[in-house]
Amino acid sequence: MADRFFPNTMPSFVDETTVKESFLEGAKDPLLELLYLPYGTVCDKLKRVAFDLKQTIVKETWVCKRGRVSDYTIYTGALGTALLLFKAYQVTLDKNDLALCSDIIKACDSASRGSGRVTFICGQAGVYSLGAVVAKQSGDEQLCDHYLKKFKEIERPKDLPNELLYGRAGFLWACSFLNKNIGRETISPTQIRAVVAEVIKSGRKMGKGKCPLMYEWHGKRYWGAAHGLAGIMHVLMDMELKADEVEDVKATLHYMIRNRFPSGNYPSSEGSESDRLVHWCHGAPGVALTLIKAAKVFSNDEFLQAAIEAAEVIWNRGLLKRVGICHGVSGNSYVFLSLYRLTGKVEYLYKAKAFACFLHTRAQTLISEGVMHGGDRPYSLFEGIEGMAYLFFDMIDPIETRFPAYEL
Repeated sequence: MADRFFPNTMPSFVDETTVKESFLEGAKDPLLELLYLPYGTVCDKLKRVAFDLKQTIVKETWVCKRGRVSDYTIYTGALGTALLLFKAYQVTLDKNDLALCSDIIKACDSASRGSGRVTFICGQAGVYSLGAVVAKQSGDEQLCDHYLKKFKEIERPKDLPNELLYGRAGFLWACSFLNKNIGRETISPTQIRAVVAEVIKSGRKMGKGKCPLMYEWHGKRYWGAAHGLAGIMHVLMDMELKADEVEDVKATLHYMIRNRFPSGNYPSSEGSESDRLVHWCHGAPGVALTLIKAAKVFSNDEFLQAAIEAAEVIWNRGLLKRVGICHGVSGNSYVFLSLYRLTGKVEYLYKAKAFACFLHTRAQTLISEGVMHGGDRPYSLFEGIEGMAYLFFDMIDPIETRFPAYEL
């Protein structure tokens, strides 16, 4: 199991207001030296690295490819670069980032035609919804309307799965993204309700017995954020649900808590006895983000306590030997940021800072040495260093931080 993560030898908490100058001078390890600096000072360093990474990523994913797009998705493709540029624009208000973001989205629009994929992270809904929001931000109402029209024309196959990456939950997330960033009812409640009803009906049909809602993808009943229960429940909590549907969501989350591993981690799929994965896509991190949301939506202390216990798993086993958002250190950092936003407790902000400091001081060296996996697509958002750049930008204003394409 330990071959999947680095031992976390960092202090569980450091109150930066009490760190003495003599202690800082005695910190020989660059990681500890950075960790003991004030949060604002650390963020200044993260910001500089984020800008350097952004330039490298744009070069590798756009300039060197001469604007040709083969993979248009947010997950591993050019749209992920567009989302990073939009994040950079939100930090600096540099219109050059916004203009380049728009150019990449236009190229993704062309590349996505005929793909048949309908979700935000891996489909056309991501192209059109991000395109509309960026056009709105740029003041181009005509282009915004163009993307909204294309979004509303997306055809959903009847055999669409329910999960986040390729299924109905991923389409619904894009609807929520538009309604939050363009305006309420940009996507009509009627259209959204029809999809929600399909998700609930499918979950109840498969969930007969132990769990109120259950879903299958490629023959497995997954629990995680990418393909399973955590991701679907996360999206459903943003929907207008009937009273009995709300109870089904709550009961499904209670079922997951009751059936977690003794370690506090969560199975990757129904019936799995392998307590190995501590990723956003499978295991405690994705489930924790969903439980944090449930604690807020339902004002439920049991969900909050379970999320805190999952965060402890992430602190102990979450320094993965991978860098990215989906199954790496970058993604795991967001659990601490999310807990900080909900609770206001500075120890969670410290833990996020600690993971970011680990990435800042060690990731590039470990990747170059082959000790840490830089991702099969090393410049992508969900697998590669682009996720690290996104996290570093996000750390600058932790109250506004959101796990990309998951938290709203």
